[in-house]
Amino acid sequence: MTRLRALAFLVMAIALPLRVEADVSVFAAASLKNALEEIAAAWTERTGEKVTLTFAASSTIARQVDQGAPADIVLLANEAWMDWLEERERLRPETRHGLVGNRLVLIAAEPVSLTPAPGFPLAEALGDDRLAMALVDAVPVGIYGKAALTNLGVWQDVAPRIAQTDNARAALALVATAEAPFGIVYASDARAETRVTIAGEFPRESHPPIRYPAALNAESPDQALGFFAFLAGDAARLVFDRHGFETDD
Repeated sequence: MTRLRALAFLVMAIALPLRVEADVSVFAAASLKNALEEIAAAWTERTGEKVTLTFAASSTIARQVDQGAPADIVLLANEAWMDWLEERERLRPETRHGLVGNRLVLIAAEPVSLTPAPGFPLAEALGDDRLAMALVDAVPVGIYGKAALTNLGVWQDVAPRIAQTDNARAALALVATAEAPFGIVYASDARAETRVTIAGEFPRESHPPIRYPAALNAESPDQALGFFAFLAGDAARLVFDRHGFETDD
């Protein structure tokens, strides 16, 4: 989202009367949890307006919104699922934009270096253990992970040894508790968990770009415009940066 467009949303929001009795409801990808909780707390402190946050896999969020879930703001980790909602006319026109980006990393339960590259020995490193990943055919981080492993030529070797989870944070937890020696998550997830180490980053060209689109629900009230604009502002940008997300210059 350009600064000019963010400013336009902010001007619209300021022009609206403040109704602190109404919560703003945000449905967001699970990987945004830590950053959004901090941003929402800052917004509440600043305005007195409460923000209700609901987190799940992007696929789950998209389906819930399609079924009428009370989401004023939708934040996903995958453009395709946002396309799906847009095609079904579930988004408020002209509000969709790319919020932040992310990187894909290989994490480990113990300090180790294993740089993802063509033909890298991931299967050998796993041995008889499992690789923790979110659902590879539905959840964005799992889809990105499968694409990366396929492009690097190691998917067939590790596919039988994958422990699939509902979202990125669940895969992170398997590695953090040493239930799995390795996992594939976002860089922001790895930064949020001190019990894991980053074994290596996947090359950007090995998977589709990781972008988090944001949009207002088609049924969202104008009350949501204030927090929606705040998400694109400098204060939120600093929080996203600190939590390992990539923001536009």
